[in-house]
Parts: sequence; structure tokens; C-alpha cells
Amino acid sequence: MKLLIMLMLSISLTYASGGASSEVIPDLTFTWVGITCLMIFIVAYYFVATEEKYHIDKAKPALFAGTVMFMLIAGYYALNHLNMDLVHVQAQHLILEIAEIFFFLFVAMTYIETLIHMNVFEKLKYSLVSKGYNYRKLFWLTGFLAFFISPIADNLTTALILSTVLITIERENKNFLVPGAINIVVAANAGGAWSPFGDITTLMAWTSGKGAFSDFLFLFPASIGGYLITAYLLSRFVPRTKPDFDATAEKAPEMMHGANIVIGLGIFTIISAVLSHQVLHLPAMWGMMFGLAVLKVFQYGLKRKYNSKLNIFESMSKIENNTLLFFFGILASVGALYFLGWLALAAVVYDPSVLGPTWSNIGVGFLSAIVDNVPVMSAILKANPVMGLDQWMLVTLTAGVGGSLISFGSAAGVGVMGKLPGIYTFGSHMKYAWTIFIGYAASVTIWYLQFEILGLYIKH
Repeated sequence: MKLLIMLMLSISLTYASGGASSEVIPDLTFTWVGITCLMIFIVAYYFVATEEKYHIDKAKPALFAGTVMFMLIAGYYALNHLNMDLVHVQAQHLILEIAEIFFFLFVAMTYIETLIHMNVFEKLKYSLVSKGYNYRKLFWLTGFLAFFISPIADNLTTALILSTVLITIERENKNFLVPGAINIVVAANAGGAWSPFGDITTLMAWTSGKGAFSDFLFLFPASIGGYLITAYLLSRFVPRTKPDFDATAEKAPEMMHGANIVIGLGIFTIISAVLSHQVLHLPAMWGMMFGLAVLKVFQYGLKRKYNSKLNIFESMSKIENNTLLFFFGILASVGALYFLGWLALAAVVYDPSVLGPTWSNIGVGFLSAIVDNVPVMSAILKANPVMGLDQWMLVTLTAGVGGSLISFGSAAGVGVMGKLPGIYTFGSHMKYAWTIFIGYAASVTIWYLQFEILGLYIKH
């Protein structure tokens, strides 16, 4: 009876909250709570951007801002006798949006940690460095791997793995390490831009319904075209000499039993996510969680057959929880700014009488390099300017690729800076930034030719 009463109560609350959502949300931008929340967001993001300087994990200021801003808004509503159901409904909607991204990344990170534990990436690393390739060939190999792995594994994970490969190849030669690190960051970001789950920004756009799975694939020409131009220019600075590596002294790592099947299960999980979203009209994370369940069942089979030490919960424990909490805090903060009305003001630039969508979306690339592409994309999705599919694909491209313009403009860049301290820095990156700018301009030009002139995309 208690369960039945609770179920009936939850249903009635759902219908009640649904009715409240139709009420117009008041504009609180220039009230004390609107200005206070904006200042909190600015200060918090300052500490996010200067993480290396103050050694404060970026999740702390982001999470603080995201939670306290909504609490201040709720307090303002209560003090001024406004409709509290509006706060409740907005918070519920925001939690659903965040949960889709949160659990998607959670499963993806679990698979990556499992593959690391099973020596899959150690095997890849040894295969690359033991072939006797010169620096320039290794430069191209790591770049292409980053470009084609990031659409599946996400750009941050890809950049971290391949920057580890760089350190294995060479630890001192900056003429190879700096262009090689930049190449990996640019490739990972460009590769993630044409996949719905290759970057957090594309994942946000996909789960928000701004494009079908196949729509993002049409960004492939612009992504690879811009990357190839940047990579070619960077490769001119890479020496043709070979690194010192004695293949006889290094023992080739062995992958654990079932590693190849886990790779296959990872691909199956991605397919499940696509089918969940596109065919079954469930959140993409539903297919990801199903893939996690299958992985757990396979782990049980490995233990019974080979007495395997593989433990999926151990893989989960190694997930970068600070990254997940950072995304939660940033998305909650942007959600609060939207609720207050600030994003409606920012969306004015998309008006044709101001900049219009094309120039605004091109500018998003430069903004994402300075501020980080996650809050920028979140703000645009919340503001929801009226744009066609071609423009939503453009902003997805520029937000992803534009993050490469500055070393800390993307999660991939920040990750590689941590892997190569004192080598891949803001200064060393900016020395070659002109090559990235040329590639960025090329990507936008290819998009314009394909989408605006030739119309080579699916028009819904």
C-alpha cells in the first residue's frame, strides 16, 4: 500500500509540474540575484581557467557555482512569493539533460579504463615505437590514430593515450614533441567534431536533438580537411631522424584474455547507443548502460573460464570523476544563467541585423578557445537561436575545432599539457598557432562550400 501511495503521489506531482512549466518564466537578469549569479559564474570560471596557476581542481569551482546559483534563485523565488514550481520544473529538466551526458561518459570511460587494464593501449604503443619509423612518420601515425580513435573514445581520452605514446617514443627532443603534441590535440578535436560522441559538445548537440546521427557524419570533409592542412604545416618542423629504441631490450606486452572481445563489445555499445537514440527514441545513455551490463556479464564469463582478475568496478574506480563533476557544475551553471534570462540577451548576436548565424557561429570557435567549448556550447543550446541544420552543424564544428587554437581551449589540450609539463605549454603552442588558424579557416571554408553552395547534406 505504501508503494502504491508513493507511486500515485509521484504521478500526481509529475502532472502538477507539467502544468506549471507552461507559465512564463520571469526575467531576473538585472535583479540582485541575476547580477550575483553572473558574478559567481565569472569568478568560478576564472579559477577553472587558471587551474594550473592555483592548483585548484576545475571541478571544485564549477560544482560550487552550479549548485549555489540554483539555491540563490530558489531563495529569491521564495522571498518574493514567486511560483516555486517553476524552479522545480527547471531543475528537473536540467537534471535529465545532465544525466544523459553524465552516464554516457561514465560508460565510455569505464570501457577505456578496462582496455587500459587489459594492456590494449600498451600493445598499441609498443607496435608503434618498435617499427623503426622516423620522427616524421610517427608524427603522421599518431595524428591519424588520434583523428580516427577520438570519434569513438572521445577526444580527451584519445589525447591522453597518444600523448603517452609520444613520451614513450621520445622524452627530450622538443622539435618532435611540441609539434607532435599539437598534432594530437588538433587531430583529437577535429576527429571528435564529426562524431556525435567524439566530443562533449557534439554529444550535447546530438542529445538535444539538433541533428540525427548521420547529420554529424557530413562534417567529416571539413574536419579532416582542416586537420590535414594544419598537420602538413606542422610536419615541416618535425625532423626526419629516427628515435633511439632497442626492440630487443623491450619485451612486447601481452593483452589479457578476452581483450579483443572487449574491443568488439565497445563498438557494440556505441551501436546500441545510436539505435537507442535514433530508432527506439530512448536516451543514448540507455544503450550505453546496456553495453555496460553486457560487459559485466562477459567479465563473469572470463572469471569462470580463465579465472581472470578483470574487475569492472575497479575500472570504474579509476574514472576521472573530477571531469564528470566539472561537466555537472558547468552545465548546472549555464542552466541557471538561462533560467535567469542572461542567455536570451547573448542570443541577440544571432539576429541577422547584428551578426547573423554564420558569423556568430564562426566566432564561437574563437570564444571556445578562450573560455572552453563546453560552457559555450551549453549556452548556445540553452539560448536556442532559430537556425537551420546547416548552422547547427557549423557551430558543432567550430566549437570542437576552435578549441585547438589555444592550448587550454579544449579538454584534450589541457590533458596533454598535464602529460608533457614544461614541454607542451601555452607558449610552445602559440608558436605554431598560426598553422591551427589556417586549418580552422580551411574547415569553415569546406563547410561553406559543402553546406551553403553545393547543399551536400540531408535537409530535414
